[in-house]
Amino acid sequence: MYKISKAPKILVVGDLMIDHYLWGSCERISPEAPVQVVDIKSETSALGGAGNVISNLVSLGANVDVASVIGDDENKNILIAMLKKLGVRTHMLLCEWGRKTAKKSRIMASHQQIVRYDLESKKDISPASQERLQKAISDAILEYDLILLSDYAKGVLTPKLVSGIIKTAREKGKLTLIDPKGEDYSKYKGATLITPNKKEASIASKIKITNDTTLREAGEKLKRELELDFVIVTLSEDGMAIFDKNMTKIPTIAREVYDVTGAGDTVLAALGVGLSAGFDIHKAALFATSAAAVVVAKLGSAVASVDEINRYENQKLHINHESKIVNADELQKILEHKDKKDKVVFTNGCFDILHTGHVKYLQNAKNLGSLLIVGLNSDESVKRLKGYNRPINDEQDRACVLSALGFVDYVVVFEEDTPYQLIERLKPDILVKGADYKDKEVVGAGLVKEVVLIDFVENKSTTNIIKRIQEQ
Repeated sequence: MYKISKAPKILVVGDLMIDHYLWGSCERISPEAPVQVVDIKSETSALGGAGNVISNLVSLGANVDVASVIGDDENKNILIAMLKKLGVRTHMLLCEWGRKTAKKSRIMASHQQIVRYDLESKKDISPASQERLQKAISDAILEYDLILLSDYAKGVLTPKLVSGIIKTAREKGKLTLIDPKGEDYSKYKGATLITPNKKEASIASKIKITNDTTLREAGEKLKRELELDFVIVTLSEDGMAIFDKNMTKIPTIAREVYDVTGAGDTVLAALGVGLSAGFDIHKAALFATSAAAVVVAKLGSAVASVDEINRYENQKLHINHESKIVNADELQKILEHKDKKDKVVFTNGCFDILHTGHVKYLQNAKNLGSLLIVGLNSDESVKRLKGYNRPINDEQDRACVLSALGFVDYVVVFEEDTPYQLIERLKPDILVKGADYKDKEVVGAGLVKEVVLIDFVENKSTTNIIKRIQEQ
C-alpha cells in the first residue's frame, strides 16, 4: 500500500482552463436542421488543463501553488474562485490585457459528449508577462519540493520561459516534471522527466512506434537528445514505459473505462506526489498507473485520492491474482526495481492442500516485511520429497490458490529439492521457515540478512488432512 507521510509542496506552471459541462437529455431532432436537440438539466464547471493537474494534486494530499497567465475578463474571476476553493495560492497568477481566460464547454446527453465549443487565446504570452512570471518563480523556487509544467500549447509555456524554469530548477536542485506538447521538444531540454503519450513520443522523436523495439528507440532518443533524467511514455490501456538506464514496461488493469479525459494530468500529478514522497521512479510510476486507472473509470475530468488508489490495488489483487505467479527471471527483474525501503521476505514449501496452518504461517511471514515471496516446490520436487502419490494438487493449482491470498505478493515454482539457487538469485532480506527447523540447518541461511522461525498451528497439516480422508 502507498503511504504519503508528509504533504508535498508543489508548484504547477501551465495553461489554465475552465472545463464547463452542460448536462441534459436528447429525445428528438431539430425541425430547423438535422441536429439533436438537448434539453439541458444542469450545469457544472471544473478546473481544466493545468487546473486538472492541480485538482489531482490536491486530491492526493499536496499543498499547491500555481503560476500562470490568464485574461482580465469574467472567466478570470470564476477560475480564481475555483482555485481558492481548493486552497491553492494564486499570488503568481498574472492577468494580461486582451487575453481570454480559456473555457471549454461540452454539451453532454445521456453521458455522451455531443459537441464542444472553446473560448481561448492561443498566442504566446507577452515578453513582459514571461519576464514577470520567470522572476516570480525564481524568487520562490526554494519553497517547493518540485515543479510540474503542464503544457497544453496555449501560449503560457513559451520556449524562453520553460528553459528559464528548467535552468533555475537545476541550479537549485529541484525536479521539473513536464507533460509536453507539440512536435519540437527542444524547449524541455535539461528537465528531470517528460511524460508524452505514445503518439506524442512518436511525433517528437520522428520514430513511428509500432512495437517494443521502436518504442525503445523513441524513448531512448528523447532521453538522450533532450538530456533528461527519465522519460515515461504512457501507453493507454497498455500502461507505461519507463526509460531510466533501461526501458521497463508497467502494465495497467483498468476495471472499466468510461472517459480518458485528463488521465495524462493524473499521471503527472501522481508522479509528482510520489517522487516528493521519496518513491523511486519505478514505484512512482506504479503509483501513477494506478491513479490513472482510477480516474478513467469516472466520467469527465476526474481525480483520485490515495485511499482510492490503495482500494484499487487491493481489488486488483483479487481481479488478477494469477499475475502474481512469475518465473525466476521475471521475479529477479521485478526485485531489481523495487523501492530500496521495501524488505523482501522469502519462504518455501509444497503447500499441497492449503489449510489454516498455511494461511496463518504466511500471514505472520508477511508481517515481517513489505513483499512476501513464496517459493513453491514443483510436482516432481514434491514427489521426490513426499512420495509418488504426492502432490494431491498439481503445481498450477497450488500456485493459483496461493496467489489468491492478499498477503502473498509473488509465487515462483522451483524444480530443485531445496530453494538454495532461487534464494541466491532473488537475494531476499529475510528467510522464513517453520519452528520445526530449530537447531537444524536452514538451507540458504548464509545468503540472507535474517532467518526467522515461525510456529505452526498445532495439528494442522496436509498429512493429517489426507489421513482423515483415508479413514472415512
